[in-house]
Amino acid sequence: MRIAPAITLPADQQAALEQWARSRSLPARVVEHARIVLLAAEGRQNKQIAAAMKITSKKASRWRSRFLTLGMAGLERQKPPNATHWSTRSMAAAVGISEASVRRIWRSHGLKPHRVESFKISNDPEFAEKLEDIVGLYLNPPEHALVLCVDEKSQIQALDRTQPGLPLKRGRSQTMTHDYKRNGTATLFAALNAANGEVYGLCQERHRHQEWLKFLRLLDQTMPAHLDLHLISDNYATHKHPKVQRWLKRRPRFHIHFTPTSA
Repeated sequence: MRIAPAITLPADQQAALEQWARSRSLPARVVEHARIVLLAAEGRQNKQIAAAMKITSKKASRWRSRFLTLGMAGLERQKPPNATHWSTRSMAAAVGISEASVRRIWRSHGLKPHRVESFKISNDPEFAEKLEDIVGLYLNPPEHALVLCVDEKSQIQALDRTQPGLPLKRGRSQTMTHDYKRNGTATLFAALNAANGEVYGLCQERHRHQEWLKFLRLLDQTMPAHLDLHLISDNYATHKHPKVQRWLKRRPRFHIHFTPTSA
């Protein structure tokens, strides 16, 4: 059986980690990391730690390795002073190892501090039902119907160059002026046919319920009359305007499926 590297804790680190593990004010992830190291210091293997804490053995192994390499600083994930994220140089200086070692550790664990991913946890009480409804439409669309993903992109700047450019010709690239003039903004309404990737679009100056109704009328006129239309849409207020709802009630072939709130 593969034996994980042993961890021996000096008295001061043992006391600090025990305090972290009992803390109710520290982030939950820091408390968890401290517990992993304490269990490792007791001589437990990664699989035993994983079973005791109900985590994966890979996670236990990762934080054991981070502590052995970076010490206490490796568990906190604090941001460096006067910077938005760690660089290999700043972390190397903070923990007292070479920049090459930091780079190697980051690469082996897939760490990229310069990248930030966004997220939003939906609090929609009907999240599961809406999720199943929409995924079901994608995986098993109804017969004699089209599934369309609809949305709008607002505040598109209508820009134009201040002078005419020259076209591409042999020995010369196409040219355009470096400056431009603004001609207001536009909104693009679009519907994606999930079956074949075809997009139906309409550009308007604004994105009120009036423009949304105009786009729905375009879809009604464009799509074959014998097909039902299942529209997947977000929860933008324009899509739920009373006039829009009245228009949809008079056209039973339209079926609106709203995505979960904040999703």
